[in-house]
Amino acid sequence: MYTFLKRLIDIVGSIVLGLIFLPISILVAAAITLDSPGPVFADTPQRVGKNGKPFKLFKFRSMIVNAHIKLRTDPKLKKLYQEYKRNSYKLREDPRVTMVGRFIRKHSLDEIPQFLNVLKGDMSLVGPRPYYADELVEQQRKYPHTKELVKIVLSARPGITGWWQVSGRSEVNFDKRIKLDADYVLKRSLFLDIYILLKSPWAMISGRGAV
Repeated sequence: MYTFLKRLIDIVGSIVLGLIFLPISILVAAAITLDSPGPVFADTPQRVGKNGKPFKLFKFRSMIVNAHIKLRTDPKLKKLYQEYKRNSYKLREDPRVTMVGRFIRKHSLDEIPQFLNVLKGDMSLVGPRPYYADELVEQQRKYPHTKELVKIVLSARPGITGWWQVSGRSEVNFDKRIKLDADYVLKRSLFLDIYILLKSPWAMISGRGAV
């Protein structure tokens, strides 16, 4: 019953929220186009979904074109890439982020297109963070005790929002974050999902912990 109701909420919720955010999406797309050359949507690598299935995650572009490839291959960004891996695939100061990108990332506006992922069934409104494949490999090597937690997390659809985002602990390292994600998967319920959804707007407006 939970699985059916969750999927129903995902479909209805993503349609309704997508329509509500449509005017903002148009403004964001226009701002991205005026701010820097390149497509409106990000050209990011695939993420790891439920049962380890890779999928294309839709996001508004908040960085320069080919930002992910450049970080991993440009010799000038070698130190930045090392810092990126040390800090659990997050950077506080990232020179690849555009002026508009900095604002939309802070307030999670870059994630609005993920409603399309929810409609496709790749994601849920609420769930664990959608991780990169290389991120999971690298971080499990760094934190070997997280391997079982990763298995638990990958048994569920990743979400647009989740427990760690609204708990005030979104800046923690991978080992703490994957523990929060696994705790959600083990305890998930409609009550918990609704609680997270109700708390998400404040996390979005405040920009607390956003990178």
